[in-house]
Amino acid sequence: MKILVIEDDPTVGEFVRRGLEEQRWQADLCNNGLEGERLATAQPYDLIILDMRLPGRNGLDVLRSLRAKGFERPVLVLTAQDAVDAKVETLRAGADDYVTKPFAFEELLARAEALLRRPRAMASPQLRVGDLELDQGTREVRRSDEFIELTPKEFAVLEYLMRHAGRVMSRTLITEYAWGYHFDPGTNIVDVVINHLRKKIDAKFEKKLITTVRGVGYMIRA
Repeated sequence: MKILVIEDDPTVGEFVRRGLEEQRWQADLCNNGLEGERLATAQPYDLIILDMRLPGRNGLDVLRSLRAKGFERPVLVLTAQDAVDAKVETLRAGADDYVTKPFAFEELLARAEALLRRPRAMASPQLRVGDLELDQGTREVRRSDEFIELTPKEFAVLEYLMRHAGRVMSRTLITEYAWGYHFDPGTNIVDVVINHLRKKIDAKFEKKLITTVRGVGYMIRA
C-alpha cells in the first residue's frame, strides 16, 4: 500500500509515517497543502491522510479541490477540531473518515485498514481517448481494436496521460508518477518513453493522439 501523509506538525507527521512503514506500507510525508494536493494527483496513492491546518492551502480546501477534480481514493482526515459542525463539514466536503487529535496510532491504523478494504466500485478500469483503450485491470492497450504491447513504464506513462486527457502534464509530474517521488528528473527518460509510445500508438494512424507542448510537457487527446 502507498499512503500520502499531509501533516505540517513534524512530530505528528513522522510518528504517523514511521508507524505506517512498520506495517510495511510505503508512506510519503508532505508538510504543505499545495504540495500535498499536487502529489496526491500525481502519484497512485491508495490512501491520503490529511491534516486540516496546513500552510499553503488548508486541508478543507485541499479536500474540496481533490474531489472537484474527480479524485476517488479514500481520504482520512486528521485534525484537532472535534466540534460536530467541523466534522460534518469535512465529511460533506468528501472525507471518508475522521480522526481527532490526540489519537492512538492503533485507532488511526484500524481506520486506515477499513478504508483500504473498501472496493473501488466507482473507479472504472477502462480509460478511453478516441479509439485508444487502456484497461487498468488486465493492463491491455488497444487502438482500433488492435492490441499494443507496452513495457511497464510505457504503460504507466500512457495511463497517467489518459487519466488526464486533454491536459498538459509536465515532465516532472510524469516522472514522479511513473518512476517515483525521489527519482532524479534531470534525465530525458520521459522523452525516450514518449518517443516509444508514439511509435507504438500513433505511427500507423493518421490521427495523432500524443502532443508535445514545447517547454511544458505532453498531452493526449482525441
